[in-house]
Amino acid sequence: MKPAEQIPYYAPDGTSLGFRSIAAAKRLIAGGFVKPSYGRKGHLKAIWPRRADGSSPVETHARAGTSYSFIENLDHGRCWKLRRLDRRDEDGVPFSTRAVFLQVLTECLVPADCIIQRRAW
Repeated sequence: MKPAEQIPYYAPDGTSLGFRSIAAAKRLIAGGFVKPSYGRKGHLKAIWPRRADGSSPVETHARAGTSYSFIENLDHGRCWKLRRLDRRDEDGVPFSTRAVFLQVLTECLVPADCIIQRRAW
C-alpha cells in the first residue's frame, strides 16, 4: 500500500499507535470509536481513539509547562513576581552573575587583527 492510503492512528496522549487503511479508519469513525482530524481541504489526516471516559481525545487547551515565576515567601507576604538573576545564594550571601557573563563574553570575542588576517586569504 502507498503511504497516502494509510491514516495515522494516535493515542490520546499523542503517541503513535501505527497506521490504519482508509476503509478501516472510516469504519472506526462511523462506529464512533475514534475522532477524526481533517486537513484544511477536508481530507482525513489522522484518527484518535476516545478516552476511557468517552471524552474527546484532543485537549482544547495546551497544558501549562514550566512556570518561570515562582512563589517567594517574604516577611511581609508572598511575592509572585519574576526575579532578577542578581540574588542571594543558599547561604544568604549576595552574588552577581554579571562578572561571569562578562568573562564569557570577552573570551568569545575575536581580536581585530585575526579578522584582518582571515580576510587576506
